[in-house]
Amino acid sequence: MKEDYYEVLGISKSASAAEIKKAYRKKALEHHPDKNQGDPKAEELFKKSAEAYEVLSNADKKARYDQFGHGAFDGSGGFGGGGGGMNMDDIFSQFGDIFGSAFGGGGGGFGGGGFGGGQRRVKGSNLRIRVKLTLEEVANGVEKKIKVKRKKQVSGVTYRTCGTCGGAGQVTKITNTILGRMQTAATCSTCGGSGQVLDKKPSDADAQGLKVTEETVSINIPAGVEDGMQLKVPNKGNDAPGSNGIPGDLLVAIETIDHETLKREGDNLHYDLYISFSEAVLGTSKEIDAVVGKVRIKLESGIQSGKILRLRGKGISSINGYGSGDLLVHVNVWTPRELNKEQKDFFERMQNNENFVPKPEKSDKSFFEKVKDMFS
Repeated sequence: MKEDYYEVLGISKSASAAEIKKAYRKKALEHHPDKNQGDPKAEELFKKSAEAYEVLSNADKKARYDQFGHGAFDGSGGFGGGGGGMNMDDIFSQFGDIFGSAFGGGGGGFGGGGFGGGQRRVKGSNLRIRVKLTLEEVANGVEKKIKVKRKKQVSGVTYRTCGTCGGAGQVTKITNTILGRMQTAATCSTCGGSGQVLDKKPSDADAQGLKVTEETVSINIPAGVEDGMQLKVPNKGNDAPGSNGIPGDLLVAIETIDHETLKREGDNLHYDLYISFSEAVLGTSKEIDAVVGKVRIKLESGIQSGKILRLRGKGISSINGYGSGDLLVHVNVWTPRELNKEQKDFFERMQNNENFVPKPEKSDKSFFEKVKDMFS
């Protein structure tokens, strides 16, 4: 089971953005591979800290994590909307500025393979797409095959070592100050940090040796996702230039399509059932919509308008894996607006009949009690 992100960084849930950043920097410096060479435990703690920071430093991800926990990002198909599956290249390319000059410069001068030197592996840019889901797909989970246009490295492209940085991916500058000589490092503007520049390319490749191609990507979407959630498919973004780059990620924004009769609220579903006055008096059975298909429910004679029937487990599966919500059926007795003479005469005769005089029982809950029950 994954550790709580707040516990990983040693902070409380009320920590400010500045406190989160400070806590991460402290942990990252403590467990940095350059200080703990050959220590796999330190490397693992370093990765965990970066994963926690990636989520908690992003207001949207933090809000989803606070509400759903790790389940907000987990799922099949290699998803990890937080930092799931982060490697050293992800960490150094995304958070290098956090470390400041403690390890050789504000650019985060870390190597992709051997820490503290060598070429930095550049990551390609991310792609973003929007996927629309029906309520049934949200409830059951679904595999979507989406056509994505992404930049891929063209066959036949060759690269050579960057002459500006000598293949290091960074340029170092030494400045004399009153405090002594200070060394700073910055990403090489010629090669973008890859340590390589284009040597030869086919005519159909762009200036970076890349070409836009269409690819069908299979996306496994777990049950219980919500509108606005973002999932990540690793390495399905654009390729990076250079022979040692890694592809970016495909970010999938979830958009849900409104259902005709069912309304979602968290993991619960709501259904408005309208019945006639006669059906309320005599009782009846009705077939209603549910995400699992049609279900038939029985209404007892004398059922009151406003009654809420709870069908347990007929709602949406929890994205955290904690079972399913319920289907709440709201019974509404439809009062006719127009009556013929015979119907009107009947109700006028019944107006003072004791069976038609409202006599709420103690078991008949008030509106506020019903609302309270819905959220219990």
